Amino acid sequence: MAAVFHAGETRLQAVAGSRDRLAEVGPRVIRKEMPEQHRDFFAGLPFIVAAGVEADGQPRATLLAGPPGFISAPDGSQLCIAATPEPGAPLADLLVPGARIGLLGIEAHTRRRNRANGRVLAGPAGNLVVAIEQSFGNCPKYIQPRLAVFDPAPRQVQPAHLHDSLSEAERGWIQAVDTFFIASAHPSDDGDPAHGVDVSHRGGPPGFIRVEGDALLIDDFAGNNYFNTLGNLLLNPQAALLFPDFAGGGLLSLAVRAEILPGPPRQLRLRVHQVRHQAAALALRWLAPEG
Repeated sequence: MAAVFHAGETRLQAVAGSRDRLAEVGPRVIRKEMPEQHRDFFAGLPFIVAAGVEADGQPRATLLAGPPGFISAPDGSQLCIAATPEPGAPLADLLVPGARIGLLGIEAHTRRRNRANGRVLAGPAGNLVVAIEQSFGNCPKYIQPRLAVFDPAPRQVQPAHLHDSLSEAERGWIQAVDTFFIASAHPSDDGDPAHGVDVSHRGGPPGFIRVEGDALLIDDFAGNNYFNTLGNLLLNPQAALLFPDFAGGGLLSLAVRAEILPGPPRQLRLRVHQVRHQAAALALRWLAPEG
């Protein structure tokens, strides 16, 4: 079990009553290589969520976009991404050979999502090559259906604005969202595949995030009981939040410190200490799904 889940995850699994079941099931569903179904899934995506971690343990995350096919898998052990973070972006200096990386592919209009975590390998300029250490799917709960389409049209990308506190407009934006992504990391970079970087989807009806000044309060909705995110936060409370602007193409990135509040319901309090807001950051359009 140690090769699949780490101590933070198993501690929370024990509280939830899922540890014995996951001790049996976990090694079968969290694989060392991507199955063909996952390889085909990633190849059809117009974007992927990527996360890395700084030397002090602070995770960072961003979205990488391209026309379907910009992600490919020559085999089950590698994922190739023909895109890299722009200079100055939170991950730009972190995704170097040997670095831990967490990846989330999500197809919201079909409510499918798969994870691929591992290590960055050397790749040609403008490309990422990732050696896969863990590959697994996630449950479709709380995914809000929308169709992402890569938009190759030139964009007027604005400089990112950095500040230490949320503006009133940003607080209003967060309270109205139905989707965000959270990146977390195990504190140890010792080569254990379970001690990696994780990036996860969080969703719910508008208002599911409550904003109290520079703190966000979120109920922890029940999912697959793996506790990948909360298990990391139990050991390393630093996290990164990513809020795409589905109307305008912007991206709001927050560095936070997390506190797990006892339930029921269990809640996360996320205290913001850095804000990065960039308008027109994403080469994506978001449409209502057909049917």
